[in-house]
Amino acid sequence: MERMGRERWLDSMVLCRRDIHAHPEPGWLEYRTAALVASRLSALGYTVTTGKRACKSEARMGVPGAETIRQHEERALRDGVDPAWLEQMKGGHTAVVGVLRGAKPGPVVALRFDMDCVEVGESEEAGHPPRQLRFASDRPGLMHACGHDGHTAIGLGAAELIAERAGELAGEIRLLFQPAEEGCRGAKSMVEAGWLDGVNYFLCGHIGVRSRTLGEVVASVDGFLSTTKIDAVFRGKAAHAGESPQLGSNALLAACAAALHLHGIGRHGDGATRVNVGMLEGGSGRNVVPAEARMKLELRGETEALCEYMVRETSRILEAAAAMYGVTCEWETVGHGTGGEGDRSLIPQIEAECARMESVGSFVASMPIGASEDATWMLRRVREQGGRGVYMLFGSPLAAGHHQTTFDFDERVLGTAAELLVRLVYACPGWPEAPGTGASGGEE
Repeated sequence: MERMGRERWLDSMVLCRRDIHAHPEPGWLEYRTAALVASRLSALGYTVTTGKRACKSEARMGVPGAETIRQHEERALRDGVDPAWLEQMKGGHTAVVGVLRGAKPGPVVALRFDMDCVEVGESEEAGHPPRQLRFASDRPGLMHACGHDGHTAIGLGAAELIAERAGELAGEIRLLFQPAEEGCRGAKSMVEAGWLDGVNYFLCGHIGVRSRTLGEVVASVDGFLSTTKIDAVFRGKAAHAGESPQLGSNALLAACAAALHLHGIGRHGDGATRVNVGMLEGGSGRNVVPAEARMKLELRGETEALCEYMVRETSRILEAAAAMYGVTCEWETVGHGTGGEGDRSLIPQIEAECARMESVGSFVASMPIGASEDATWMLRRVREQGGRGVYMLFGSPLAAGHHQTTFDFDERVLGTAAELLVRLVYACPGWPEAPGTGASGGEE
């Protein structure tokens, strides 16, 4: 790409990122973002699939209630979303897939980009760059505080470069724009819809995290934790707290007791475990025995077995706390991510492409992360079929840590990430063959 063309391309990604940042949407409600993606992919010549064909409806986790979905769909129409795209996505089916097939046989390569925001309010500080540059969130309580606005912009930037070189493409490229990564709720539905079937190479990544230097690329992230997200509701009986407290059953006290004991779950000798009660609310007034309390928590384990151990202990504690205070407790799993790591066999190929890029200043072969990521479902499906996949980090200084109100990244990382992904797509046919390579290309 010649210099002026590259500058326009980079500017386009920055504008896209800022537009998405200003209009954040939570998981399964990314109507505006998904319609933007679908429209641009279609204009670039991709075969676009969205709605129930892009994500298996019954495999979605943590889907908002019908009234919340209705409100967001109405807002999407007010925001100018094309009714034709919205009709396909109705009911919270906001996954988008763009497919481009080459004229020559070659591997099937899938790239994944997440689109949802975080449920935190954006900083009002005048010095906060999105506030200063007038692209801060216009939606109270919602913010792109994890970089998914940048990931979506990277995906569209990569889509543009791949389309420009479509005549050179061997095999098939699938661009997967995933809803509901936060809470590990969305990837499994795209896996079960079949979009990772037949994939020889799977590439994805994240801005920042533990890579905080602009121009740094981490080729393979290791040590993803398995995780389960749980919502619990304690139900007791209201009563006047002064006149007749003995007639009530305090759901809030039961929830508080459960929270304390959950954080006291015994550690396990087989590996790392985590628990976090992230939200606890209940009650209706200072003089009323609380009849209801709601809790949102997450569990993590170094392996699936360790995560299951945490779930078993959590179930026991929730039930015991409820019984101790004479209330009931109902809980459900609203998200789940498997553990795993990338395929280190791809590191030499990634390093070779990084060496050809001016914007890459340092290369790290692998890095432990100690967190969870929804894309592990996709990595797992690809590797089960004999394909290879990797999860990368694209380095950037961060104004604050992920999920914080002043989070922001250096937008120059967008160009580095998109260029690397495009280089890898076109380099794949020359890599040592993965099992099944050559099964696709040029045919429907």
